Amino acid sequence: MQSFEVLYTEYYDRVYCFLYRLCADGDLAEDMTQETFLQAYTSFHRFRGECELFTWLASIGKHVYFKYLKKHKLDLDSANLDLVVNTYCESNNDPEEHMRRKSTKEAARSMIEGIPKKYRDVILLRIYAELPFSQIALILKISENSAKVIYYRAKKMLMEVLKNEFEL
Repeated sequence: MQSFEVLYTEYYDRVYCFLYRLCADGDLAEDMTQETFLQAYTSFHRFRGECELFTWLASIGKHVYFKYLKKHKLDLDSANLDLVVNTYCESNNDPEEHMRRKSTKEAARSMIEGIPKKYRDVILLRIYAELPFSQIALILKISENSAKVIYYRAKKMLMEVLKNEFEL
């Protein structure tokens, strides 16, 4: 029990930040973080040490998040896309820029709606959890090279959509 308390104390902030990046809602991220640690506690006996503890916790957190989306009949388009939008638009308050941000966000949402699950999982783990490809490969049970290729292809697809949409 004490070892799990240490684990909770050590990894709570990282798990919370990961989930907050996915949902962009502090209260929801808090609830999902608690659920993640509850599931980790009940299945800790199954942790084999094949990956880092955070990788294992992030994998549980990702499943908690997807379960939440499914239960509330949401799609990944409701995930926080600010990271994508901020990559392509500078922040200022003029109306033209606001409309550009809105259009970019809509284009990214439509792209994510059409992206196959394997691409979506890699993107979420790489961008939001900031995991290295080796850990993504362990979570998704694919090779590290496959994780890199999937990430590269998903990024390329997103860039194509954005270039076509906004002639960047």
